[in-house]
Amino acid sequence: MGGNSFGNLFRITTWGESHGKALGVVIDGCPSGMELSEEEIQKEMDRRRPGQGPGASPRKERDRIEILSGLFKGKTTGTPISLLVRNEDVDSSPYEEWKEVFRPGHADFTYQAKYRIRDYRGGGRASARETAGRVAAGAIAKKILSQEKINILAYTQELGGIRADRVNLGEVERNFFRCPDPQAALAMEKRIEEVKLEGDTLGGIVGILVQGCPPGLGEPVFDKLEADLARALMSIGAIRGVEIGAGFRAARMLGSECNDPLGPDGFEKNDSGGILGGISNGEDILLRVAVKPIPSIRLEQRTIDSSMRPTRLKMKGRHDVSAIPRINSVCEAMAAIVLVDHLLRQKAIERQ
Repeated sequence: MGGNSFGNLFRITTWGESHGKALGVVIDGCPSGMELSEEEIQKEMDRRRPGQGPGASPRKERDRIEILSGLFKGKTTGTPISLLVRNEDVDSSPYEEWKEVFRPGHADFTYQAKYRIRDYRGGGRASARETAGRVAAGAIAKKILSQEKINILAYTQELGGIRADRVNLGEVERNFFRCPDPQAALAMEKRIEEVKLEGDTLGGIVGILVQGCPPGLGEPVFDKLEADLARALMSIGAIRGVEIGAGFRAARMLGSECNDPLGPDGFEKNDSGGILGGISNGEDILLRVAVKPIPSIRLEQRTIDSSMRPTRLKMKGRHDVSAIPRINSVCEAMAAIVLVDHLLRQKAIERQ
């Protein structure tokens, strides 16, 4: 119960709220004997932390990782790994004015309906800050995958209607927006600044590329690899859609166009997105996710209060203009957690 855990053999449980004392994650199922340090995890945390780049929230959090358990002499012990991130720059005062008001686009109304109580400070558990624990767990998952030569890269394909016309993966780490097209990245920055002045927010599309995944990962029916990847990505609060391979474009194709021919050297194209029958086929895994605009806007909106009376509000507080590119690292983390789980499940089959 509670929906706070994810995974089978590699299982994570995140905990904490946006304005609480701390957040964190417990990872169960990490193989023993792997060298691990706080510094390695911190590199991933620094990619997600707030207060960076144009249109970013002014909230400044160091997001310093503390490893509380599961490590001995710098190596994993096979026991649960507990990771903690302390909240340091908390200001709950802007939320006091609206504690009885349901913010449009947020989970205020639904959390109240489900639990009959909610933490109104920054959205509490429903805040995007919950994803800090996912990224910390994802750092460990990515290290396990790297030992198998499996790499994951998320990049900004579209932001605010501006689309990357070229995909040069070497450019992704060279600009704040993690966009593979430097000209598009410049246009994205201009668009962010425009919308910030208007008091509004932007959405976009994130592409996720998995390279080096061997054939055979995934289960054939209910635990299909693409199904688990979609579930993992859809569990991120701002994600409203997932495409794999040709995605929705496949609905407009003929079978002769959609099928990927095979030759002596492998598949000749990859509209399947690297997965067939729920199982990886050895090609690159190609995913795209639709990211909605952040619902905290400074424009006046219509809503109701807890007594169901109509009212209006203008949001205060500290918010990003877009979840992109901070959400990119969260997408990588969730994809990594799924792949590690299926990798361990496949190794268990092979040992039988």
